[in-house]
Amino acid sequence: MTGSAAPRISVERAAAHEHGWLVESAHRTSEGVVQYVRCAGCGVRRVDVAAIPIAVPAAASRELG
Repeated sequence: MTGSAAPRISVERAAAHEHGWLVESAHRTSEGVVQYVRCAGCGVRRVDVAAIPIAVPAAASRELG
């Protein structure tokens, strides 16, 4: 089995710019809409949750990459 094609980067490098989050996947839960997002610039991923549909999603995880 092969590994992920996404580049591995350090936390320091990921913190060096303003992330531009792209939604890779989303689904509704009892807590709101859960979104799995990835930074278009560096590939770092995180999980966001929007409690109500019109709210800006908040990070529910730390940045992983």
